[in-house]
Amino acid sequence: MTHRELYAADPASVAQFNRLWSEHVDALERHLSANTWALAAVTVALIVYPTARIVIPAIVHAVVPDAIRTVLNLI
Repeated sequence: MTHRELYAADPASVAQFNRLWSEHVDALERHLSANTWALAAVTVALIVYPTARIVIPAIVHAVVPDAIRTVLNLI
C-alpha cells in the first residue's frame, strides 16, 4: 500500500462529507437571523472588495504583455 492510497478518499467518504457539509449549511440557514446574514455579507464585501482592487490589476499586469496594455490604454 502506497502513501497515496492511505490518504485517498473513496467516493463513499466524499459523499458522506458532502452530506455532512450540506446538513451544517442547512442548519445555519435555519438558525441565523436576517441581520446576522446581512452582517456577514457586509463583512465579506469589506474584505473582498479591497483585495480584488489590488489583486486583479496585479494579475492583469503580470499576464498581459506591455504592448497589449499600451494599445488598450490608447483606446
